[in-house]
Amino acid sequence: MSSVGAIAGRVERGSLDFDQRPLLVFWETTRACLLACKHCRASAMAEPLDGELTREQGHALIAQIAAFGKPYPILVLTGGDVLMRPDAYELATAASALGIPTCMAPSVTPMLTAGAIGRLVEAGVKAVSISLDGAQAATHEGIRGIDGHFDKTLAAIRSLVAAGLRVQVNTTVMKRNVDELADVAALVAALGAQMWEVFFLVGVGRGAQMAELDPRTNEEVCHFLFDASRHGFVVRTVEAPFFRRIAGWRREREEASGRPATLAEVQAAFRLGDTYARLRNRLDEVLGAGRRRTAAHTVSTRDGKGIVFIAHDGEVYPAGFLPLGVGNVNERSLVEIYRDSPVLRQIRAGAFSGRCGVCEYRDLCGGSRARAFVSGGDPLGEDPGCPYEPKVTFPAS
Repeated sequence: MSSVGAIAGRVERGSLDFDQRPLLVFWETTRACLLACKHCRASAMAEPLDGELTREQGHALIAQIAAFGKPYPILVLTGGDVLMRPDAYELATAASALGIPTCMAPSVTPMLTAGAIGRLVEAGVKAVSISLDGAQAATHEGIRGIDGHFDKTLAAIRSLVAAGLRVQVNTTVMKRNVDELADVAALVAALGAQMWEVFFLVGVGRGAQMAELDPRTNEEVCHFLFDASRHGFVVRTVEAPFFRRIAGWRREREEASGRPATLAEVQAAFRLGDTYARLRNRLDEVLGAGRRRTAAHTVSTRDGKGIVFIAHDGEVYPAGFLPLGVGNVNERSLVEIYRDSPVLRQIRAGAFSGRCGVCEYRDLCGGSRARAFVSGGDPLGEDPGCPYEPKVTFPAS
């Protein structure tokens, strides 16, 4: 098992205190990128922005991450396109040398060559994530904005897998590609990727122009993702923490019955509609029944709880999709910011309003803090992307 997998296993057993340390530190090393994706959180551009952390500041940040102590957080070097930084491999090598599990999220551009992949391995990178936003060239390229990008993305994933790297496929789900999810799952399995991370669109950056799914469809997609996790790869979600509630429901039901539920049983039990039926039928067509044991990732992290994001200029946010600064690593240490920020402490305490505040799943799930902020201006508000009506109510104060 890789270092990343080993830490994830320890978290599943509840050994990390998210009040003291995050599981994942995302560092937006640069905003520069050769792509112009229509849903880009960072509104990436061809050249780096002024104020980007220097080489020396980058090494200082890595030292701050190490100061959390062991087990170290997982560091994800992202962008923009991380490979647009001249010192990207040096930074990865430095973090790996300290024992920090280091992952990278490069864009599929002419910079991701065979030589670059070799340098990732030499730098000690444990896992790499690649974005694939459709099962057809027209869909993926319509989002990514470059002709021929679909075939290049599939080739890049194959090359990374062949190099021995753990590969995670990232897919942002929205109205324009939701019906292709089962076929994307089939590609993830066929390409040999170990993880599939599905991002539920939040309207920030250029993503503000794209169409998010409605709450009912979010619920149905999460049921489908639970089914997809039977097919040899781990399934995770971003900005859809309610996936954990659904995975818990499904596992309880299957433990009681002693077998996976059929499509008709899931539909009847959870009152699901046509989106789930279409995706589940297609999944069964392209991948079969799957394994009995699922690989649905259900660690109770959320924006600001177990997750923290550092922007290109050192500003710290609860997550990449939550544009609410809580400090800057050039002024205070990341350890202090993460542990002491009032906003982050409230998020970790589950001090939410609305439905999220009275929900019996507010610790396991807690709702998307990014979606709450973008939709209502309050990072502690309820998540409008979740349709669940809590069964627990607290007396009025």
